[in-house]
Amino acid sequence: MDEFLDDMDDEQVDDLLMPEEDETSSSQMYEHFRFVADKGQSLLRVDKFLVDRMMGATRNRIQLAAEAGCILVNDKPVKSNYRVKPLDVVSIVMDRPRRELEIIPEDIPLNIVYEDDDLLVVNKPAGLVVHPGHGNYTGTLVNALAYYLKDDPYYDPSDPRLGLVHRIDKDTSGLLVVAKRPEAKSNLSLQFFNKTTKRKYRALVWGIVQEDEGRIEGNIGRDPRDRMQMTVFPEGDQGKTAVTHYTVLERLGYVSLVECRLETGRTHQIRVHMKYIGHTLFNDERYGGHDILKGTTFTKYKQFVQNCFAICPRQALHAKTLGFVHPTTGEEMFFDSEIPSDMQQLIDRWRVYANTKEL
Repeated sequence: MDEFLDDMDDEQVDDLLMPEEDETSSSQMYEHFRFVADKGQSLLRVDKFLVDRMMGATRNRIQLAAEAGCILVNDKPVKSNYRVKPLDVVSIVMDRPRRELEIIPEDIPLNIVYEDDDLLVVNKPAGLVVHPGHGNYTGTLVNALAYYLKDDPYYDPSDPRLGLVHRIDKDTSGLLVVAKRPEAKSNLSLQFFNKTTKRKYRALVWGIVQEDEGRIEGNIGRDPRDRMQMTVFPEGDQGKTAVTHYTVLERLGYVSLVECRLETGRTHQIRVHMKYIGHTLFNDERYGGHDILKGTTFTKYKQFVQNCFAICPRQALHAKTLGFVHPTTGEEMFFDSEIPSDMQQLIDRWRVYANTKEL
């Protein structure tokens, strides 16, 4: 059950959505991507449905692709005004195979916390891109896995039936599960789709979160004003359903340490949802957390925060736990990871500040 992954570059989008001039040269059509509508999907035009999921795509290009018969819903061509329903399978097909990106094995250190014949669990450091994409064609986790598993005769890094089951952002650290066999990926993907996996994150956010715990619900989609950002659409039919649960662990001066539990897994979900309720992640540059959003006007305080930014030069977010059912044995698997040193030092600094409040 493959879902579209949001890191196509503009050239790939052009290739995908602009039909060839000579469309009669081949009767065979090749599926490039597919999207599975959520169970709670409201009726939505297919061109809007797709533009929300494809960075660099415009409704005009998608409409042209639909006119050329390249947009299918449940294996049947549809026009751009077709309304997507819950669990519809929306496919994009072309008369030529998808250009494949060569995965070059690279000897990049990996922190493997568990491995067997079917899967492995990796603790990804901050700064490591997960998958090759625009601007990051080498030096990724996928390249590292290709090297690590180069002697496994069953593992082909270019086979979409294998490999990463889910993703976390480049500057987020934490746990990821990787499938080494097609059956394992199908099973694990279904668990993620059905929201039965267990994932908890640690995040340091700006401001004092008043409620000890809460639930954030709001559709997430690409911000129409800035396609590199995601945003919450609290009402209407835009975006994809997203739910985050949070618990406050500590209140530290002008920041709060929270635990976030994902009910869904959308792009930038925790980062976007926490900003939506007024608590942007600390040092999250894309969403404004690299500015001093709370605190005093004292010069010493400003210097203290700048030092904190230097200690943890990324959004303060770590995928701490991961739980799922083993695809072969049926055993309940659960993994926990230590908070990385940069984020731990950051928390310790704020803990000292909260206890002294001298700045």
